Amino acid sequence: MVLQGAEILFYPTAIGSEPQSGNLDSREHWKRVMQGHAGANLVPLVASNRIGRETVETEHGKSTITFYGNSFIAGPTGEIVKLANDKDEEVLVAKFDLDEIKSTRHGWGIFRDRRPELYKVLLTLDGEK
Repeated sequence: MVLQGAEILFYPTAIGSEPQSGNLDSREHWKRVMQGHAGANLVPLVASNRIGRETVETEHGKSTITFYGNSFIAGPTGEIVKLANDKDEEVLVAKFDLDEIKSTRHGWGIFRDRRPELYKVLLTLDGEK
């Protein structure tokens, strides 16, 4: 999206207590992935996440999902500049100098060596055009 001119990425989510795995903290994983998107593109990112509990019917009966909140705003190098808690709805605000970020992105050559004409191959199962 940044290649097409986006200056801020917005990523609304509803992620919670799944998957159930003792060795994976999906909350921290979710944050790091989003931070990586910001840093890889030198672009601020706003990640909003649902909060609260919901009981849903599944094929195995009722199940409760706890959405863990923790919405955040990441700066252009992926650092978290604002972070909501996991208990309450919150409004987060951050200011960024978009001209300075654009200049830094250009100076670092973030997109100089990218080959977007080759990305289409990544969207196929066999790597064919």
